Amino acid sequence: MGGIACDSERGLATWTSYELRVERQIDPLALETRRPRFSWKLHSPEQGAYQSAYQLEVYQGKTAEAEKMIWDSGKIPEGQSQLLPYLGPPLSPGNDYCWRLKVWNDKEQASQWSELSFFGMAPAELSLQSQWIGAITRADSHLPEGRDYHAPLMGKQENKDKWGKVDSLASRSILLRKEFAVTDKLKKAKIHISGLGHYELSINGHKVGNSVFAPLWTDYDKTVYYNTFEVSEQLNKGDNAIGVLLGNGMYNITGGRYFKFLVSFGPPTLFFRMDLEYQDGRKESISSDASWKWDKSPIRYNSIFGGEDYDARLEQAGWDEAGFDASDWKAAQVQQAPKGRLGPQQASSVRVQEEYGIQTITEPQENVYIMDMGQNLAGFPSLKVKGSRGQKIRLIVGEHLKEDGLVGQGRTGGPHYYEYTLKGEGEESWTPRFSYYGYQYIQIENVNLPGQPEKPGRPGVLELKSNFIYNDVAEIGTFESSNEIFNKSHVLINNAIKSNMQSVFTDCPHREKLGWLEETHLNGPGLFFNYDLGLLVPKVMQDMADAQWENGLVPNIAPEYVIFGGDFTDSPEWGMAAIILPWMYYDYYGDSSLIERHYPMMKRYIEYLGTKATNHILSHGLGDWYDYGPHAAGYSKNSPISLSATSHYYFGIKLLKDAASMLQEEADYDRYRQLQTEVKEAFNGEFFDTRSNQYGTGSQFSNAIPLFLDMVDSSRREKVLNNLVANIHENGNRLTTGDVGNRYLYQTLARNGLNELMFKMHNHYDTPGYGFQIQFGLTTLTEQWDPRKGNSWNHFMMGQIEEWFFTDLAGIQVDRMNPGFKHFFLRPQLLGDMDYVKASYESIYGTIHSAWQREKDKLTFHFTIPVNSTATFVMPVSHPAEVLINGREAGDRDAKDNNAKPLPHSYALGSGEYSIEVRL
Repeated sequence: MGGIACDSERGLATWTSYELRVERQIDPLALETRRPRFSWKLHSPEQGAYQSAYQLEVYQGKTAEAEKMIWDSGKIPEGQSQLLPYLGPPLSPGNDYCWRLKVWNDKEQASQWSELSFFGMAPAELSLQSQWIGAITRADSHLPEGRDYHAPLMGKQENKDKWGKVDSLASRSILLRKEFAVTDKLKKAKIHISGLGHYELSINGHKVGNSVFAPLWTDYDKTVYYNTFEVSEQLNKGDNAIGVLLGNGMYNITGGRYFKFLVSFGPPTLFFRMDLEYQDGRKESISSDASWKWDKSPIRYNSIFGGEDYDARLEQAGWDEAGFDASDWKAAQVQQAPKGRLGPQQASSVRVQEEYGIQTITEPQENVYIMDMGQNLAGFPSLKVKGSRGQKIRLIVGEHLKEDGLVGQGRTGGPHYYEYTLKGEGEESWTPRFSYYGYQYIQIENVNLPGQPEKPGRPGVLELKSNFIYNDVAEIGTFESSNEIFNKSHVLINNAIKSNMQSVFTDCPHREKLGWLEETHLNGPGLFFNYDLGLLVPKVMQDMADAQWENGLVPNIAPEYVIFGGDFTDSPEWGMAAIILPWMYYDYYGDSSLIERHYPMMKRYIEYLGTKATNHILSHGLGDWYDYGPHAAGYSKNSPISLSATSHYYFGIKLLKDAASMLQEEADYDRYRQLQTEVKEAFNGEFFDTRSNQYGTGSQFSNAIPLFLDMVDSSRREKVLNNLVANIHENGNRLTTGDVGNRYLYQTLARNGLNELMFKMHNHYDTPGYGFQIQFGLTTLTEQWDPRKGNSWNHFMMGQIEEWFFTDLAGIQVDRMNPGFKHFFLRPQLLGDMDYVKASYESIYGTIHSAWQREKDKLTFHFTIPVNSTATFVMPVSHPAEVLINGREAGDRDAKDNNAKPLPHSYALGSGEYSIEVRL
C-alpha cells in the first residue's frame, strides 16, 4: 500500500493512494507487454473528491535515483486513474523497474510523491536458453497422442492396446536436483520455472512459494506457463541446491484408477532457469540441462483423477540440500519441448485457502471409520500419523455417504483415494501434492483415531485435516440481508464457486474437472461481484482462443483435453462465452483489451455458426441444459433447442457488432448490423406465435430470452411479459428454467420491475430452489435442484441468483456508458418482508457499499462511493414525505439518465459517505 500524503501547507485534505498496480498486479515480476498500464486507487474523507491530474515517473532498478529515470509523464490533466499506458522508451527484457505517482485534486492541489512500486520485465526468448528435462523421452515412453480417449471409448481393444504399451516411468513422479555455487554478494536472483504437469520447487531444503498445482492448466500444444520467483534471500554464499518434485496433473493422464479421459502431452518434464546478478555487475545463469540428476520420488502413483500414493520409506533426507550424495541418481534426459508457446503466468495460482478438522466420527462397520469434515470442498486431506514401518493408511474421500454409511464415489468417479505407507520413525506428516477431489467425508480403516480407544498393532492418526484449495484471487464482495435463505444461498453458491475456481472454472471438482464455458458468462456478474477476476478471466479467454478449431468452432470446454463430439463439443450457449465474457470484463473493469485481442476469434466463431444455420436458424446444441420438470435432467425438454441456439447466435452477433463499432471496423459493423436484423426477423418468424403472443413452447425460457435480448416487437412486449408471468404463476411461482435459462429469467423479471415475483420464487424451502438445498443440509450448491436426483453436490452452474443479490437487492448496477464503475447506479429494491440488505464490492476505483434498512415509517440508506467515481441513486419509493441526505433536506435533485432524460426521485452523488433518510 503506497501512501500519498497531502501538501499540508496548501491545505489539501489527506488523500491516500493504495493498490498501485501495473497490469492489474502489485509488484509483478515478469511482464511481457512493452507498454504496461498503471492503475491506482485513491481515498479521501471529502465528498465529491476526484483527481484532476496525475504524474508518473519510472526508473530503472529499484531506487528513484535521478540518473536512472527513464520516463516522466509530466503533469497530465486527466481524471482517469486506471490502465494508464507507459509511453516512455522501450523497456528492456529481464530488467527491473520502479515507479511513483503524484496526483492533483479538483482544487489543483498536489500530493507528495507516493512510495515506490515495482515491476519486472520477462526475459527475452527464454525458451531458447534452457532445455526441458526429465526421466524419459516421449519416444521411449510410448505415450499415445490424441484427445479421443474418453472413458466410454477405452473399452475398445485398439485403445487398450495403445495405452497398455506405456512405459511405467512415463507417469512416475520424479525428483530433480542441481547444485551450484554463489561466489559473491548477490544483487538479485530470479527463477523462471515450468514443471509439467505440476511441480514443487525447493531451494536448500525449503519450499519456494505457497502455491499448489503450479503452473496453471493450459492446452500445452498452444500455451505453456512458467512462474517467476525472486530468491536472493534464500541463497547462501557458497554451495546451494535446487530441488524439483514433478507430478502429472492435466499434462499427463494415464489412468490407473478412475479417469474421465486419458490424454498425454508427454512424461513429466522440467524447464528451469535462474538468473544471478552480483553486486559487482557480473551475471550468470543456471539452466535445466543434462547435467541435472533425477531419481524416483516417494510418490508411487499420482493422477489428477485417481488420487495419490506415497511411500515414506523411499524418502531421501536432504535430497534438495547441498552436499547430498546423489551418486546413485541418474543423469537427466533432455526431452522434446512442449509444442505450446512458453510465457509468464500472469493469473494467480491455486493454493490452500482454508483448513477443516474432524467434526464427527462414526463407525458404520466394524473398524471402518467415517470422518465428517463439516464442509464439502475441492481439495485433499493432510495427515499426521505414528506407527510401524510399512503400515499403510488409505484415505477414501467423497461428498456423500451410501445407505450403509460408507463413503460413496459412484456418482462422482471412483476409485479415488490417498494411500500413505509409514517409514516408522516417530510422528510423520503427509500432504498429497498432485491430486484433489470434491469431498466432505473421509473413510479410514483399522487405525486408532483421536479420542477413540486404542487397539494394539494399528497406526495412530494424530491429526487429520481437509485442505480447501481454490485460485488465489481476492474475494471482493460481501452480501447480507434479513432473509436467511438468501444469506445461506450466498454462502452455498460461493463455496461451490471456490471449489470450481481452479486453473479454470471447472464444472465439478471430482468427476470431470473440465472448463465448461457456459457457466463463465451465465454466472459472470456474480463471479465479478464476488472475486477480482482481472487476471483470471484473460487466462480463461486465452484458453478459449487456444481451443478454437480451424473452422472457427469454440468448443464447449477449454482447454479441450478431450473431444466428446456432437452437442457436447458444439453448443452455442457454451461457445458464446468467447464473445459475452469480454464484454462483461469491459463492464466491470472498464478494460476493452479482451475485446480488442480476441475480436478475430469472435468473428471466426460467428462465421462458423453462420455455416451451421439454415435461413439464420441454428438447430443444434444442448439448449437450456438441466431445465426443471418431471423429466430426467439433461438436454432441454421444456424449450426448443433451436430457440436457445438461435437466440445465442443473435446475442453474439449483437455484441460483435458493438465490438466492430468500438474498434472502428466500419465494414464489419455494417455487415453485422444487417445480420443482426436478419437473424432477429428469422427468429421471430420461426418461434413467435402472433395469436398467443408466445415464443416456442411458451415456456419460461422461451419467453424470457427474447425479452432479455430485446428481440420482441415493442407492440407485443407487454403481452409476452404477461405470458411469462402467467407461466410462473401456473407453476406455483416456481421456475422451470435450467442452467442456461436461469439468468435470462431472473434478469428479465428484475429489469421489468418484477422483483417481488423474483422474491416469491426463491423465498421458500421447496424444490426447485436454493432453500431446499439448505434444508437438506448441504454446504455447496448441487448440480440439480433436488440433490437426491443428481450426481454432483458441488456445481455452481445454478448460482445465477448472485447477480440479483448485488444488482437488485443491494442495487449496485453497472453503467455501460461509463464502464468499470466510473459511474454506476444505486437501485436497491425493497421486497417482501425483508428489513435490511447490505453489500459491498471492491471496484477498480475503491469500495462501493450499499445498505438499506426499513422501519415502520422511514427508510435509511447508507452508500459509499469511491474517489473518482460518481453514482446515481434511484429511490425505490415514488412519493416520500421527506428526504434527508447526511441530515440535510435533499431538495429537487433529480439526476439524468444516459440520454439526458430526468430520472424521477433520483439523486446524483459524488464520492464519499452518504446516509439518506427517507420519511414515508
